[in-house]
Amino acid sequence: MFREKSTQEESNFWISYADLMAGLLFVFILLVGAIVSKSIILKLDLHAKEFKLSQTEKDLISKQEKLVLLTSDIENKKSKLILRDDEIKKLNKLLLEINTKNDQLNGKIVIVQNLLDTEKSKNIKNEKSLRDYQDKVVILSNQLTDTNSTLKLKDEELLKLLNALDEKETQYDKIVAALQKQKAQIKSLTGIKIKVIAMLKDELGDKITIDPKSGSLKFSSNILFDVSSAELKEEAKTELKTAFEEYIGALVTNDFIKPHLDKIVIEGHTDSDGGYLYNLDLSQKRAFAVMNYLLTLDLIEKYNIKPLMTASGRAFIDAIQTNGIEDKNASRRIEIQFRLKNDDAMHEIEKVLDAQ
Repeated sequence: MFREKSTQEESNFWISYADLMAGLLFVFILLVGAIVSKSIILKLDLHAKEFKLSQTEKDLISKQEKLVLLTSDIENKKSKLILRDDEIKKLNKLLLEINTKNDQLNGKIVIVQNLLDTEKSKNIKNEKSLRDYQDKVVILSNQLTDTNSTLKLKDEELLKLLNALDEKETQYDKIVAALQKQKAQIKSLTGIKIKVIAMLKDELGDKITIDPKSGSLKFSSNILFDVSSAELKEEAKTELKTAFEEYIGALVTNDFIKPHLDKIVIEGHTDSDGGYLYNLDLSQKRAFAVMNYLLTLDLIEKYNIKPLMTASGRAFIDAIQTNGIEDKNASRRIEIQFRLKNDDAMHEIEKVLDAQ
């Protein structure tokens, strides 16, 4: 799964990189197009202004020629005729106006020439920038070609990895299927204890109450022993005998349960008052006291139960908790439990399988 994720991230990276380079190339092409378009528009505008300026110069030259002719004509007429004062004034005024217009035209010509020089300078700069962008576009195009070649090689490698991954996933699916089959078989084995507990509850009915999860028979230590004592009370023996015989009788007389029965365990439990070693010693002594009494019953010899029986003290390791708080009265107890063959191994296997 890690390789698949890694290859997917690498593929996404190269695809993103290719998209980025294509976007940059597109942007540069747009910039180049804009610059070229602007340059063409400026050139056309300059040609129009030059044409207009040329026409203006032609008009000016024509007027100057007319002025020369007019001046020549006036001179000729002066030499031939004596003009009136008012006619001379009119001619002077006309000449002044012509000179004024001529000066204005010369000023406009200077302004147009300056504008033309400015536009030419800008055009030169734009052409230089255009050449720079063209060089960059060529470089980027070469880089994009190299990148595409690299991506093609990466795609081929990725395809090989995906094919190998598919083969491994197929093998993994086969292994998982086999494990699921084995798990189902083990589950059927671990379900034996659940079936035994259910049969035991049906057999005992309302006569004796057992723990619904473990199927154990529980006695309060306050009923069986005095405080801090490991000597079994005489008045408690009758109740202990009756309950034990019903419990064990239901186990050893059941044709389904008996072949699976491995041990009868008597466990002593205390609360957390006092030290651990003290409570461990007390719980062991109480468990042994109960077992010693039970071994005297006829039922033990009748069904040959003695080889199955064992006793142990647990101190307060398995104290009863209610809402996170120790229930000390419930913790002080004697438990008589049955163990099935391979019970511990099946329990551990079941925990591992459930964890997976």
